[in-house]
Amino acid sequence: MDQIHEQIHIPVLKDKVVEFLDIKKGGYYLDGTIGFGGHTLAMLEAAKGDIFILGTDRDQDALKIAKKAIESKGYSHMVFLYHSNYSRVFDLIKGLGWDALDGALLDLGISSYQVDIPERGFSFHRDGPLDMRMDQTQKISAYELINSLSYEELKSIIREYGEDPFASRIAMKIVETRKKRTIKTTRELASVVLEAYPARFRRSARRHPATRTFQALRVAVNRELDELNSFLSGILDFFKPGGRLVIISFHSLEDRIVKHFFKREQRGCVCPPDQILCTCNHKPRLKILTKKPVVPDKWEIKQNKRSRSAKLRAAEIL
Repeated sequence: MDQIHEQIHIPVLKDKVVEFLDIKKGGYYLDGTIGFGGHTLAMLEAAKGDIFILGTDRDQDALKIAKKAIESKGYSHMVFLYHSNYSRVFDLIKGLGWDALDGALLDLGISSYQVDIPERGFSFHRDGPLDMRMDQTQKISAYELINSLSYEELKSIIREYGEDPFASRIAMKIVETRKKRTIKTTRELASVVLEAYPARFRRSARRHPATRTFQALRVAVNRELDELNSFLSGILDFFKPGGRLVIISFHSLEDRIVKHFFKREQRGCVCPPDQILCTCNHKPRLKILTKKPVVPDKWEIKQNKRSRSAKLRAAEIL
């Protein structure tokens, strides 16, 4: 596991994360998706080790690697690690006795480690069990969804979370296939999706036709959009004035949620446009720092191809 970490771990947009967080010595920070600790280490180095960081992750394997990396740099006394969904950090912040945060980071991407280990079941490029759980202690995996959900439920997931125009065909093919046999592995599912695609689209597709279905299942298994919405609904209450919130997303669904949240919280009144008098009493709570999302440059994409779809948005709390 550690050898894999050394080979593949490249934190996305690391320098931009440090820049937009505006690291202050003695500050209190959250890395809600600490992964292997790359962004946390960059933050610590920017502050010469003089900051406190709450680091959470759903993946216990990632936490073990992050812990080892942080200890190797002598920073373990500055970082508090917890196996937790980032939507549940509010109680952890209170439990640490922190008054408020100076900055918070979410990197919503799936790690190369998770993708490249067949046993985790995130990718169809290597055959493995239909798993896709970021938190391996949770009960529901992709196997349960694929083999138990109704046609309508599968269609909804693939259409909404995968934005696949052939969601109905894919869902029908899955239902037809599992009448004959249980779908157990990633390559079995990818084959089913491939069969569901019209031949002319199979030939012209830039990506494997199963790509969107696998994204949709991963989002559903890990309740990723619910997690993000829960986090955003409460995190602004835990910032100091002038604190920074930085979020890196990797697909349009997440980026859209972050974009709309930032825009709404930057506005004053959020009453319906046809309402003459304001009754919401909503005050602006943040200032957007990124008019357009920040994306990796050509050099970073060359070093880390999986960074190419990353979009960073940042805001300062008022």
